[in-house]
Amino acid sequence: MCVVLLQTATSQHTSATITQLPKEEVNHPYQYVDREAMPTSPAYEQIAPNFFTKQVNIASNGDNIIGDAANEPSLAVDPTNPDRIVVGWRQFDDVTSDFRQAGYGYSTNGGYDWRFPGVLNPGVFRSDPVLDFDNQGNFYYNSLQGNFECDVFSIKDGGVVWGDPVPANGGDKQWMRIDRTGGPSAGHNYSYWNNSFTTCMGAFTRSTDDAESFESCVAIPSNPFWGTLAVDADANLYLTGRTASEAIVVIKSITAKDPNVPVSFSSTIAVDLDGTLNVAEPINPQGLLGQAWVDVDVSVGPGRDNVYVLASVKRNSSGDPADVMFAKSTDGGATFSAPIRINTDVGTDAFQWFGTMSVAPNGRIDAVWLDTRDAPAGTFNSVLYYSFSEDQGDTWSPNTPISESFDPRIGYPVQQKMGDYFDMKSDDNFAHIAWCGTFTGGQDVYYTKVSPDGTLGVSAAEFYGTAFTVAPNPVTNQASIRFSAFGSVETSVVVHDILGRKVITLLHREVKGPQEITWNLTSSQGQRINSGIYFITIINGSRKETKKVIVK
Repeated sequence: MCVVLLQTATSQHTSATITQLPKEEVNHPYQYVDREAMPTSPAYEQIAPNFFTKQVNIASNGDNIIGDAANEPSLAVDPTNPDRIVVGWRQFDDVTSDFRQAGYGYSTNGGYDWRFPGVLNPGVFRSDPVLDFDNQGNFYYNSLQGNFECDVFSIKDGGVVWGDPVPANGGDKQWMRIDRTGGPSAGHNYSYWNNSFTTCMGAFTRSTDDAESFESCVAIPSNPFWGTLAVDADANLYLTGRTASEAIVVIKSITAKDPNVPVSFSSTIAVDLDGTLNVAEPINPQGLLGQAWVDVDVSVGPGRDNVYVLASVKRNSSGDPADVMFAKSTDGGATFSAPIRINTDVGTDAFQWFGTMSVAPNGRIDAVWLDTRDAPAGTFNSVLYYSFSEDQGDTWSPNTPISESFDPRIGYPVQQKMGDYFDMKSDDNFAHIAWCGTFTGGQDVYYTKVSPDGTLGVSAAEFYGTAFTVAPNPVTNQASIRFSAFGSVETSVVVHDILGRKVITLLHREVKGPQEITWNLTSSQGQRINSGIYFITIINGSRKETKKVIVK
């Protein structure tokens, strides 16, 4: 018999608000959609000296698919081959239906090019994707079904074909982490979930046989939810989350690494972030402001075994709707420091939401979040920001915008939210980010690679051969399009509207070197175009780059 266990919450929100709004359940029936037959428009991408962004949920020809949606992404980067990256997300084939499936895409060249082969289990309701990898380069994809049970898919041969799903207990808002210590517990697969919606008596499970099977569920003290897990250099396990009383906590297990003894947890340690995780704010009406993140320094430097916690919280002291707050422990999670605010904007009105953290093997701490500090009045327009720390979180680099602004409240796939989380993984050279935006007019998933030292080792001109700019933007009368053509090859400059329809071809011939084209905002028929969003695409030989232009 399937028993769904419900948790009673005592807080400023009702229990229904806390547990129901983010809940993943089947509302609409599955209807087959041929993605390759759907209309397309140019995919979105952005290139800068210290980061680049590429759209992941794309058609086979590399274009954006009009009419679908993708959100709530997670990613994994192969530690044995960092060029091999996988992103998973909630795939909505049609925005008029909230039926979701387990979407995924992969890159084999460090995120520069992506393939979206389809979904795992076509026609099966799946949500809340969480991806991770072990230290042998095997990938794992944890996926929530509509009955609040989870499966784990894996790729263990270094290829691109997923194995059959393995039942993994689970529940709503699950998170997963793989032990990559290299010791006897390497490969242990841990996950925990919201005890409010599960089919088992507990909220935690592990696998000690490379996700071939999972143990019975185990209860967690204080029943935390909306959080993540981490493993330290000695293979001790940490998890964080929010409790029903609004506390953010860290709970530790020193037995999870031993396959011969049952998993047990230490006492609950409260972490002061001067706020709590929140839900149902107008910026993400049916979703979270973000989940709680825990990670551990596994370097050989001065921060080794430090435990870090970060989250976007609604502040207690200032009433700010969402700040990115950080705290650390230098004693194995027994005590935590006073909170530090990572975002440095002035005032208490802006949302810094979907705060996300990861720690690189060398001890660098990376943080990203969405930020409304520069949003026009009356909007929630958001920009992805990045900051990092190289001194164990004592000081942070300047808040740096790494995206254009976008409206997060468009493209809803019936559900009025952009998901509940982003994901990030860090290595010694880069931060790898999976996130969601609406640059093409709908919800899409993006991969961004950031170089903390300020250079990817390749400029936009070297990467694409185009050094592409459009000014002014927004434009009211005419736009100047400048780029440098790589080599002496046939080059096209084409304008499309938001529905993917070609408006005009501005150039189609062989060119070389610096180029400048003036567009007077007319179509191929010589008529002045309407106000709205347009895309200018340069195809320079085998290279392609697109920029969004707003016409007023």
